[in-house]
Amino acid sequence: MASPSTTYPKNFETKIGFDEVRHLLRERCLSTLGKERVNELRPSTDATVINRWLREVHEFRMVQESVDEFPLHYFFDVRESVSRIRLEGTHLDENEIFDLRRSLQTISDIVRYLNRTKGGETPTDGEEADYLYPTLQMLTRNVSTFPSILHEIDLILDKYGKIRDNASPELLRLRRELAKAEGSVSRALNAILRTAQGEGLVDKDAAPTIRDGRLVIPVSPSMKRKIRGIVHDESATGKTVFVEPAEVVEANNHIRELESEERREIIRILTAFSAKLRPHVTDVLHSYQILASIDLIRAKAELARLINGFEPVVQPKPYIDWIRATHPLLQLSLARQNKKAVPLDIMLTLEKRLLIISGPNAGGKSVCLKTVGLLQYMLQCGLSIPVGDRSRTGVFRHIMIDIGDEQSIENDLSTYSSHLLNMKNMMRQADATTLLLIDEFGSGTEPLIGGAIAEAVLKQLWLRKAWGIITTHYQNLKHFAENHEGVVNGAMLYDRHEMQALFQLQIGQPGSSFAIEIARKTGLPEDVIRDASDIVGSEYIQSDKYLQDIIRDKRYWETKRQVVHQREKELEQTITHYEEEIKKLKDDRRNIITKAKQEAEELLGESNRRIENTIREIREKQAEKEETRRIRESLADFKKEVLEIDPLSADDLVSKKIRQIQERQERREKRKQEKAKKKSAAAQAQKPEVKPSEPDVLAVGDNVRIKGLTTVGQIERINGKMATVVFGDMRTTMRAERLERAEKPEQSPTSSYRLISRQTREAIDERKLNFKQDLDVRGMRGDEAINAVMYFIDDAMLVGMSRVRILHGTGSGILRQLIREYLGTVPDVKSFRDEHVQFGGAGITVVDLN
Repeated sequence: MASPSTTYPKNFETKIGFDEVRHLLRERCLSTLGKERVNELRPSTDATVINRWLREVHEFRMVQESVDEFPLHYFFDVRESVSRIRLEGTHLDENEIFDLRRSLQTISDIVRYLNRTKGGETPTDGEEADYLYPTLQMLTRNVSTFPSILHEIDLILDKYGKIRDNASPELLRLRRELAKAEGSVSRALNAILRTAQGEGLVDKDAAPTIRDGRLVIPVSPSMKRKIRGIVHDESATGKTVFVEPAEVVEANNHIRELESEERREIIRILTAFSAKLRPHVTDVLHSYQILASIDLIRAKAELARLINGFEPVVQPKPYIDWIRATHPLLQLSLARQNKKAVPLDIMLTLEKRLLIISGPNAGGKSVCLKTVGLLQYMLQCGLSIPVGDRSRTGVFRHIMIDIGDEQSIENDLSTYSSHLLNMKNMMRQADATTLLLIDEFGSGTEPLIGGAIAEAVLKQLWLRKAWGIITTHYQNLKHFAENHEGVVNGAMLYDRHEMQALFQLQIGQPGSSFAIEIARKTGLPEDVIRDASDIVGSEYIQSDKYLQDIIRDKRYWETKRQVVHQREKELEQTITHYEEEIKKLKDDRRNIITKAKQEAEELLGESNRRIENTIREIREKQAEKEETRRIRESLADFKKEVLEIDPLSADDLVSKKIRQIQERQERREKRKQEKAKKKSAAAQAQKPEVKPSEPDVLAVGDNVRIKGLTTVGQIERINGKMATVVFGDMRTTMRAERLERAEKPEQSPTSSYRLISRQTREAIDERKLNFKQDLDVRGMRGDEAINAVMYFIDDAMLVGMSRVRILHGTGSGILRQLIREYLGTVPDVKSFRDEHVQFGGAGITVVDLN
């Protein structure tokens, strides 16, 4: 770690005003722990250390702005008390233990708070964690918490910091006995008091009181001999004496003995606890360092908020580029007067490391010097400084200042002699890491020789590559700045028309002292001003005016430059805003396209299912023109829905898909026919040739059976594709395609009727036993679902179900619509509706059958 920054002279902090800053910090500390740290505050020359200090302040300011409250309740400094118990036999008293308990709890809460991570997980040992406040978290390393000590304290103290009755069995016994004895004495004393009041010896409103720890009765002096007892005290006026009746003396003595025993037991308990604490004294004292650190950091954060401070990144080299820097103490002082300090833009770089400031008196030159000195010192002490957030900073090993009148009668030093002494010390220590702040360089003596000595000293400082800010009125120093690399002129601006200082620093041109203008403003006679102008010569006056004009013009263009710079900044912000908006629009467009593709895929899939279902139904119902027309109308309605989504491609989409499906169906039929021909040819090769018969068409009166069953029935009625069949004593309606021709049974009509009835009953009972009233078609394609529903409704009618449920889900509603369109074509479907909202709502269709 680098050595602390050195300063000159000894009263450096007083000269720049840092002692007031230190006072502001102390006022914002919560305990003596923090105040000690404030008193110990010293600047550093290590940029790493300074940056860590500043990050601590920055993170704590973030903590203050967060929703979670930081534990700041109990910052008690019990280090002296804890250190005292290192000696055997010593103990902490109740209040000290109570303060210890609360402050240790605060330490534990702080450690827990600062070890939180962004993800909320608890890091394991050796694991790198992403802490919310990583710099502050480093303060918790090697800090112990003491849950066992907190537990021990809780066993002996209650929440108010008093010794618990059950802190030990003996204490519990003593306090119970003490309460019993006090109650007995109180009752006896009240009885004596009532008797005395009845006899007129004591006032009616008198009540027992305590004197010297004993219960007594207030009595007038004239009546004290009429009550047997001991007089313990009398009032300040002498009109009341306090008598302890003889009847309760022994009882009061017993109470005093119990109180003494209670106190001895409490001391024993406190001593026992202190003995348990004694091995941990060193660790406990060390843990209090985090309280001191947090107290100091919090005070820094509070000061930063007061002065609108900023925590810049510090470079490990001399450098100053401050934008809108303000003297914090001047800012606070003017704020109390409802005024504002004028901010300064100050720059010291390797190319312009020495700044020579000139300008009128009372124009702000000295304030500029003090601002630089105070802010740089605050920065290297790890304090936030009131500068703009685009400011850049560096580090100086030495900061030296010569400002104000240092004359000393005691040391036989004049003002000029003290300045020369300071110059000697500065030249001795100045190097490339030194910051020099010199006010009124060379003043205090005859101007010509004073200016010459000042220039010679300035040259030596320049040769030593020192950094600094120097204020002066000497022309030769202004010329020195123009002729030497690394030195630059600066001016404190002055409004010549309004005749007032602007307190603005402008770097690049020397300033005028405006001596003539100020003399005229103060009311000096015009002939005196004219004589003075003649003495110095018109050339000097004219050159000064030209200089003022240059400064004025430069100020005008500087204002323009700042406006342009501000507009550029606003333009950059606008561009950034639009770039973010464009990025957002691109993301939205990408999401919309992705969603549209998904919806298009779903629409295409649904179109496929609709078209396939339409073709299948037309094929199945070729002979029924009215049904075919209805199906085509349904497809046309679906086409209109698609047109609403994409009117340009709907016709093409439907037509194309119909062609694709027709071609696929034709290929499938062709393959089936070829397979059938092959099978037929193989069968014909093994059987004798027979005449081809007409296709088997079922008619009313034909004997049939359900495919897969043996029970034979007779067709009673045929309605399109639906047939009503009588099986024994049962009648059922189903699709004709599920029936096949069967031979008439050879039994007698009665036995045949009974056999058919029994077989039919058994088959139907078996179907009914295995039948389930709910059909789940979720996830099926449209044609698969319709096929499953068709067989499901047939089976339901066969087994005599009056109500069934079809689970199709909600989704886009297409599957629900297809199923309900089919149910509308089934004659035996009485009605269908949505299930109750509690049991599935629109995701389930309830079907009632005839």
